[in-house]
Amino acid sequence: MEEAMLGKAHFVLVHGSCHGAWSWYKVKPRLEAARHRVTAVDLAASGVNLKAIEDVRTCDEYSKPLLEIVEHFPSKEKLVFVGHSFGGLSLALAMEKFPEKISVAVFLTAFMPVTIHCPSYVFEQAKF
Repeated sequence: MEEAMLGKAHFVLVHGSCHGAWSWYKVKPRLEAARHRVTAVDLAASGVNLKAIEDVRTCDEYSKPLLEIVEHFPSKEKLVFVGHSFGGLSLALAMEKFPEKISVAVFLTAFMPVTIHCPSYVFEQAKF
């Protein structure tokens, strides 16, 4: 019987800016206690990722650790994404590149960008 039928999922947790995978330290064990699989990722220049933020030039570079994780998951496996704050940008990029691998994405007080525009597009369109 498939895991989806048993109510189990594989969650991929994506932190916001100025955070790391550590920010999910209360959520991750609760999901695991409910018998879900959980992957918390450190994006570029975040958490234990040693890349310097000055060396991160694009959103793709910032999201590369997430994109590499998703790329190597089996195609038949559907993931549940949860992204906080600026992590929503990385979710959107991964959803665009790997739509067949994602079951659902939760944008937890997160950016929900249109990935064909530059990151500042949302702010440029806002009428303050």
